[in-house]
Amino acid sequence: MDKKVLLVDDDAAVRAALSDALSASGFVVDAADCAAAALAMVGKSKPGVVVSDVRMPDLSGLDLLRELRTRAPDVDVILMTAFDDMPTVVDAMKQGAAEFLVKPLDLDDLQRTLERVFADRVLRQRKKAIRPLAGDPGNLVGRTPKMIEIYKLVGQAAATRATVLIRGESGTGKELVAHAIHAHSAAAAEPFVPVNCAALPSTLLESELFGHVRGSFTGAVGNRRGRFALAGGGTIFLDEIGDTALEFQTKLLRVLQNGEFQPVGSESTEQTSARVIAATHQPLETLIVERRFREDLYYRLRVIEIVIPPLRERVSDIPPLADHMLQRAAAALSTPVAVLAPDALAKLMAHLWPGNVRELENCLMRAVVVATGGVIRAEHLSMSSPASAQASHVPSLEDLEREHVARVLELAQGHKGHAADLLGVSRPRLNRLIEKYRL
Repeated sequence: MDKKVLLVDDDAAVRAALSDALSASGFVVDAADCAAAALAMVGKSKPGVVVSDVRMPDLSGLDLLRELRTRAPDVDVILMTAFDDMPTVVDAMKQGAAEFLVKPLDLDDLQRTLERVFADRVLRQRKKAIRPLAGDPGNLVGRTPKMIEIYKLVGQAAATRATVLIRGESGTGKELVAHAIHAHSAAAAEPFVPVNCAALPSTLLESELFGHVRGSFTGAVGNRRGRFALAGGGTIFLDEIGDTALEFQTKLLRVLQNGEFQPVGSESTEQTSARVIAATHQPLETLIVERRFREDLYYRLRVIEIVIPPLRERVSDIPPLADHMLQRAAAALSTPVAVLAPDALAKLMAHLWPGNVRELENCLMRAVVVATGGVIRAEHLSMSSPASAQASHVPSLEDLEREHVARVLELAQGHKGHAADLLGVSRPRLNRLIEKYRL
């Protein structure tokens, strides 16, 4: 790729000095003395990057940036000015400038910035050439053996009306799995109704799910249908079922046994044909021993059980997950789809992700906002420290060693020699670790 630069500045001496310096560094440079001349040249010279002064006599550099976003959206723009006031910088970055440099320019800094912007352009073009069409945002993403097993269970669950219990750490995507079961079932056209049980106290949760009649409690000024009634023949997803009170669990058990419930304050019984999918991050077996969860409800919910692995146990799923999330972020923010630079991807794959898939998505959403030029680099990624990650899971030294060896094996794509080099151990030592941890 030719590194074509269009330099825009009303100062002839500045144009000449920068043109000579950049040409000597291997850039192909054209120059214009005003924004209007630059706009006329863009279509002919087809530069990859425009480097423009902000303060010029006709149109400002910000005006030029806005025009280029419309006329030549693929061109990157670097703005430079001696007036480093905050509103100008904010406006420049808001309008999509790749970088903002303050005069007097450091030529080495300008050259490094141009090299980075052109490298970002190559990454974007390569990614654009191979990017698949974005699918349904609710689809599950991943190709590790553990995820393949989950896909099989989703298919089996979708073929029946059986109750499903989904288990996994917070942020692993339990609701996505529930939605996938519903979307592939015969009731896909019916409503999918999610309820976060942990977000409501027991009395309000009953009203939310079963409805209530007028006067049943303070504030009940009229009759209200609950989520079970609204779900019809679809699916009701009860997230964080392990956080519910025993009294509520008794009433839910009746729904599962007989398909019956009573609105709060009513003496009449209503019927429901909604399918129940529940999820929890709680150790239900421990809660049963502690008499905080009904054992009979546990078995009613656990007709089909799906356990979602944490993200740290499926590191090789991070690249497709990140690509999928960047497409979703672009749609949500109305921006072009960003791409990951190699150092950013390496940083993502080295992190433990205590918040799992939800943390990854939040991290990438922030990176899309702060990255310039549509390329996310390592410095754009903000994530929890290893210390906080370990505090979240309190792993033993053996747990950490096992996770580290497993991650390196995935990065090495199963090549033991390469993995041993990365770990700094001998091949026999690696084989003993693989045997010890059954990797």
